[in-house]
Parts: sequence; C-alpha cells; structure tokens
Amino acid sequence: MRKPRLLVATAAISLAATALVTTTGATTASGEQAATTTAKTSYVVLADKGTSVRALADKLRARGAKVTRVNRAIGMVTATSTRAGFATQVRRLDNVAGVARNRSIGMAPPTPIHFAPKPRPFDRSRANGTGQIPAPPAGHDPLDGLLWGMDMVRAIEAHATEKGDDRVTVGVLDTGIQADHPDLAPNFDADKSRNFTTDIPAVDGPCEYAGCKDPANIDDGGHGTHVAGTIAAALNGIGVSGVAPDVTLVNIRGAQDSGYFFLSPSVDALTYAGNTGIDVVNMSFYVDPWLYNCIGGAPEDTAAQAAEQGVIIEAMTRALDYAHDNGVTLVGSLGNNHEDLANPRNDFTSPDYPPGTEHERTIDNDTCFDLPVEGPHVLGTSALGPSGRKADYSNYTTDLASGEIELSAPGGWFRDGLGTDSYRTNGNLILSTAPKHVLQASGEVNKHGFITKLGRINGVLRQCKNGVCGYYQWLQGTSMASPHASGVAALAISAHGSFVSAAEGLSWAPDSVRALLMSSATDHACPPGGVQSYVDVGRSEEFTATCVGTPAFNGFYGAGIVNALGAVQ
Repeated sequence: MRKPRLLVATAAISLAATALVTTTGATTASGEQAATTTAKTSYVVLADKGTSVRALADKLRARGAKVTRVNRAIGMVTATSTRAGFATQVRRLDNVAGVARNRSIGMAPPTPIHFAPKPRPFDRSRANGTGQIPAPPAGHDPLDGLLWGMDMVRAIEAHATEKGDDRVTVGVLDTGIQADHPDLAPNFDADKSRNFTTDIPAVDGPCEYAGCKDPANIDDGGHGTHVAGTIAAALNGIGVSGVAPDVTLVNIRGAQDSGYFFLSPSVDALTYAGNTGIDVVNMSFYVDPWLYNCIGGAPEDTAAQAAEQGVIIEAMTRALDYAHDNGVTLVGSLGNNHEDLANPRNDFTSPDYPPGTEHERTIDNDTCFDLPVEGPHVLGTSALGPSGRKADYSNYTTDLASGEIELSAPGGWFRDGLGTDSYRTNGNLILSTAPKHVLQASGEVNKHGFITKLGRINGVLRQCKNGVCGYYQWLQGTSMASPHASGVAALAISAHGSFVSAAEGLSWAPDSVRALLMSSATDHACPPGGVQSYVDVGRSEEFTATCVGTPAFNGFYGAGIVNALGAVQ
C-alpha cells in the first residue's frame, strides 16, 4: 500500500502517483535512460568524504554537465546532463561515492494539488457550522477551543509559563509557508527563509513566477502552512494559536507545489538550517522513489537501483548528521503506512518514479530505512486521535531497541470516537492555518473569499480581524503529529536555552532537547492485552497492531505523549 503524500493520512480517498516526464528515451531495467535520451536530466553526485567537492564539480563540467549547485557541507554536487550513460560514467571517476538522478522525495497526486479538489471527510458536527465552536481557553484565540491537540500536549497550561522566545527559530522543511496569513505573519522571518526548489509544470501546473521559482513566502501546496500553524501560529486574537506562539518560523522549502521532494533541495535545506543557526527543523515527509531505501538494495532490485538507494541513504545521513552537529533538533513524522517498522511488509510500490517500474521488494529491517525518520538524530513521532489511541494509519514498532520511535503526539484520527457523535467527523482531525489561494483553487473558497458549499462540508473556517481574513482547514496524519513535537521542542529551547549571539539567538544542544522531551513526556500504556484492532471502525485485519513495552516506553507511544508543560518546567 502506498504511503499517503507528505504523511497526511487521507481519511477516505488515497491519492495515486502520477507521471513525471523528464526524459524522452526509453527507460531500462536499471533505471537509466537508453542512448536515445536527449532531455536534460538532473543528478546528484556525492564525493568521497574528505575529498574536494570543488574538484569534483570541475570534473563534471569537463564532461559537459552543467553544475547547478555545490553543497560543500556534505560534499554533494547537483548537475544536469543530456549525455546517455552519464551516471555510469561518473561512478567510475576517482573520489566519487555515488551518483543518482535527482529524484523526488515524496509523491505527487494525480494533478497538481492546487488545481485538484482535496476530498476530506464529511463533517456532521461543529466544524461546518451545524454546531457551536467551544469557547477558547482564557487569553487564547477564537478557534482554540477546537484544538484538542493543544490540550493533549498541555500547551495551554505551558503558556502560563512560556509562550516561546522569538530568538528561537523553527525551520519548516515542506511545501512552503504562506507568510501573509494573519496567524503566521507576526512570526515569519523573511530574511532567513529560502526556497530550494524550482516548480516543474509537469507536476506543479503552470509556473506563477518568472523562472518557475516561487518566492520564499509562498505556499502553493498548503501542507507546509498547516504544519507551521500548529508549531507557531501567533496568539493574536484571530483564528488559532500554535504550540509555541512566540517563536520564529523560517521557511526552508524543499518540496514542489505538488508534494514531490527532490534529494538535492531536501539536503540543501538541512545543511542551510545547520549553517544558519536554526534551532528545530520539522520534517513531515518521507524519501521516494523507494518506500524503503536499502543498503545494497532489496534482493529484487538491480545493481543500479541499489546504487541509487545507497546515494540517498548516504546523502540524507550526512545532511542529518551535519544539521544535528550544528545545533539543530530534528523532528520527523513516523509514517502513515500502519506498519510495524520492525517487521515491514513487502513493498509493492517502489520505485514509484519513473511510473510503471514498481516491483515487489522484500524488505529487511536491518538494512532498509524509512527516511528521514529512521535516519540519525531524528525524533520519530507517531500519531494519536482525540481518545489518545494510536491512529489506525500511524506506523509503530515492536522492536524497542531500534530507535524508530521516540514520542507520540496528536495527529488526528477521523474514525475515533466510535459510538459517539464525534465519530467520523472533522473535529477528530487537526485544525490549522491554510492558504486562501489553495482553498480557492480546490473550490472550497470562492473568488470573493467566502466559503463554498464544498468548503463547509470539508469544515473550512474563516476568521477576520481589522479587515484581514485567515482561513483554516482540518487534516490528519503523522504530518500533523510531528509539528506538535516540534512546537514543544521550541518551547523547551525557549525555557532552557542559552544566549549565543544577536545573530543566532538562543540555543540548546539537540541531545539535551531530546532527553528533556522524552523524560517529560506523559507516559501512556499499551492497550489492554497489547493488541489494538481497528476492525470495529471498518479497517481490515492488516491494520491490527501489537504494542509491546511498558507505560514508560512502548512501540505505540515511545517515551509518551509529548508534554509542553513538563518541557518548560
């Protein structure tokens, strides 16, 4: 089963991958183009550690390649070439650790996300105007009464002590941040924000800006803006507030509008975070084209496919190490494949690019990795529903020594609340900020800025203050759990970090942040008997999950539910 795009778990409809046509020649079994290739293809080339990446770039230029980026931090060159067999030739050069096409990290929907309606669960309750919006907690924003996740992580209680320090920065590695949203504008750092991607019309639709390069204050996908709101929507009398409403948001965009991630932008974003003094990076995505990247490949993969996976593993490992060693706390989504990460099922979906090359793969947990969450230093976060139960879609583990899970957090679960009025309602999901133009493109908001019938069904909300309006939507997934943990990490650094300089603000060692978040998390026991079935809510037996461990640490909750109050105290 294919993992939902960008770790947003679809409640009713799964999106399929679409073709990304970048070459004109036939594709061989090895994944390289045949000799008839004439289209320009982008590659990433890794230098051996300790060797000159600048010299490697010169060698590539000498072979007719156009070098588009050199990442000296991890020894990676991004280059384009039209030469057939380019990757094979470059692999033979001295001091080359590996070569791979600059493929996607993440998958795309059938059409660009900002042109296609995004079906979400029908809401029978408060969110679509048929019920009342609960009063917000004292001193909080008008829609905060809908944020059950804030209560679960004790963020409201923590705000009495710590709302965050604007010298603490959180990087959102995602589809972007819509910086003019009234809940995000007060906390958005335009000077530090960067866009490491270029739009691709084949998957992203027509380019909106010259050179297909969006400004660093735009989000044409919506996912990154939703994540940013959960982390640090401002406490400003409109809409919602975030877990850390006074910290600073930095857009380090690594995704296409459509949800594709490419290796080079993702790595560049991580090393930029390390170079710029960003304190926390939220990563609500996973690495494609391989559901799992395996050392030496899966038994059914070709030698070229195995080599490509090796490049992805090495490049992401170097980038995660670099960010961590430069003071970045890394938080990642555990994944939506309802998978026991210690005993993964066979993979039938990879490689999902180029389309049509998928084949069944036998996955060995010892050598195969779901990246970035199974990479070094990443706080893997599972997703919970309002009841505190593990969401049916959320990954978990039965190997407590694996380091695959550290924490759990609210991610939303549409099917929670069986037997109550909340069952299968949007109120079970996570409400956060949304770009107006994305909702207009999906038909949920009209050209005049009013919510349409589709928008009301999907629970879209609108709040206005002083003539400026913000929009809010409900989503679920481990993508929504991870930013709760990122927000708590930002609060912890705000409360306990040390002043470094005017340029870098506050800082606290990532390992110290990790230790505090895990020690302060709220313990949660496994379900009675250790087995959680979801058959009663319409799921197959494949979703049935076994929880092992103690209340202090287990495979569903890790060290527990992330706890903002405990972290700031």
